[in-house]
Order: sequence, then structure tokens, then C-alpha cells
Amino acid sequence: MQLTNIGVIKDLFERHGFSFTKSLGQNFLINPAICPKIAEQGGCKSGVCALEIGTGVGVLTQELAKRCDKVVAIEIDTGLKPILEETLSEFDNVEIVFADVMEIDLKALIAEKFGDSEVVVCANLPYYITSPVIMRVLEEKLPVKALTVMVQKEAADRICAAPGTRDCGALSCGVSYYSKPRMLFKVNRGSFMPSPNVDSAVIRLDIMDENGLGVKDEKLFFRIVRAAFSQRRKQIINPLSGELGIAKAALADIFSECGIRPTARAEELTLKDYAALCSGISAKL
Repeated sequence: MQLTNIGVIKDLFERHGFSFTKSLGQNFLINPAICPKIAEQGGCKSGVCALEIGTGVGVLTQELAKRCDKVVAIEIDTGLKPILEETLSEFDNVEIVFADVMEIDLKALIAEKFGDSEVVVCANLPYYITSPVIMRVLEEKLPVKALTVMVQKEAADRICAAPGTRDCGALSCGVSYYSKPRMLFKVNRGSFMPSPNVDSAVIRLDIMDENGLGVKDEKLFFRIVRAAFSQRRKQIINPLSGELGIAKAALADIFSECGIRPTARAEELTLKDYAALCSGISAKL
């Protein structure tokens, strides 16, 4: 069954009485070249298991199942159940879990379904949930080797921006703290039905066991990062003073001890700079 064929998809929808749920950001891939590339470049192969987030009609699910030992897909829309039963009927290594990815216990799910197998995560994420899903997978330190996702092109640029560069933000810093992000390829808006108003891109985050920053208080680290970027056009010392309740003069001393200009802005600092600030501020609190 050619699931990237518009006629096939429409027939599926009509026979099963399915309609798009706009609130879930559903856009279905109709470009046949995309999902095989996601699966291949996402590290799917024999000896590897895949966790998919969001199945759609099963286009990517099929490609993952062809390559991986086992695929477990999390899908929030129960209306897709009869469609997926048909489109994935030939695969005995696929299991669909109908749940909200932001509410399900991912660590327990991975342990139960995959055991000690190597696991990769692949997803075509709705735009509205891109950042929360990515950061949840990273922050919970799941036993996952890589996270390969299709996201809005603009979001992909932000996610892959290196800390210390103009395009970076709090999300960029969070992603780079836990992983090594890279852009894989661009996906034109015409590759979807219905066609969105923006282009997309596929990125891969290779998750690190250790980032070498030596941060002892991650909660404080990310509190500093978020505060810094909350007013990114201002000198970083201003939002930090307000967020942490530390006088600017005292913060200026910490900045100097860390070799960072008190007049610096959030986008100018590298992760090492933020780690140094975290250590210096922690000693004063």
C-alpha cells in the first residue's frame, strides 16, 4: 500500500470515516523519498529498536519496521486505530501505544518494550509540540542513542544553532547541553497533505553520555540560561539579577571571576560560560 499516494490516503480516510484533527497539527507526508531517508539517517538497522512519536497513517512506521528489530509508536489520536491496523498489518514487529507522549512514562515504556536493546527515537512532530517533546526526551536522560525528528525549518535552525552564536536561544543551549545536533535535510512544504505554510527540516540529535561541562546543579544552570534569554536584547546581568535576587554589583564580580564581560548578552555566551557562571553563582547562594 503506497501511503504517500494522495488517492490511497483519501480512500483510507473515506472507508474508515477519518477526518483531520486541526488541533493535533496533523499533516500527512505524501513525498515517498522522505521517510526512507529519515529511517536510514536516523540509525535504523538490524539490532536496533525504534520509538516513534506520532504515526500519522504509518508512512514512517513502515520504514522503521522494515529496518529495525522492533518498533513501538506512540499516537494520541485513537481515530487512527482502524487505519493503522490496515496499513501496518504486514508487520509483526510493530506495536502502537495510544497515549499522549507528554503524559506517558517514557522510561518505563522503553524498559518494558525494548529491554537492553539499542534504541533510537524517530518522529514527524506537529509544530506546536516540537520543543516540549525534544526537551522531555533529553531531560529525562532516556536510554536512547539518537533522536531524529522532522520539525519546522525555522525551529530546526534554532535547535541546531551553536551556543555563543547569534541564532542561538534557550532551546539551542538545552539541546547542545545533552546532545550533538545536526541538520540532515530540508523538506519542502509540498511534501505534505494538507500543505502547511512553512517548510520543514529533518534534524538528528546524537545524545551524549557526558558533556564535559561538569555542572553540579543542572536546575540552577537552566534557570540561568532561561533567565538570560528571557530578555536576550539586554545585558545578561539585568535579567539574572532579577531572577536570582542577586545585586548587579555582586553579579559583576562573579562575571569577572569567570572571565565574562558583565555587558555581555545571552547569545554571546557559550555553554562553558554558562557552566562557569552556574558554578560561581552557586558558591554565592
